[in-house]
Amino acid sequence: MTGMYFAVLRTTGPAWDPALPIEGQPEWPAHAAFMNALADDGFIVLGGPVADRTRFLFLVSADEEDEIRERLAGDPWVPMQLLEIASIEPWEVLLGQVPDQ
Repeated sequence: MTGMYFAVLRTTGPAWDPALPIEGQPEWPAHAAFMNALADDGFIVLGGPVADRTRFLFLVSADEEDEIRERLAGDPWVPMQLLEIASIEPWEVLLGQVPDQ
């Protein structure tokens, strides 16, 4: 990867069932496998749910915002309207150490 980082915030979509935990949403195993693969290849550096578990924050290594949108579009939860991208912002990491890619 390039060493350019982005803060990506995803949020629940209109099909999200708030009565169910994240692991209880439809097609959880497929979504989890997809996200784990993105982490395994170094695209997602760090990530997980924040606060009430309806928002998900990721540190992503990519060349540009379009690459992030393209890759996340492959998440099975996107066409199911379970997750949406709320924001993508370049992130200059100045403190701490980003794990080796």
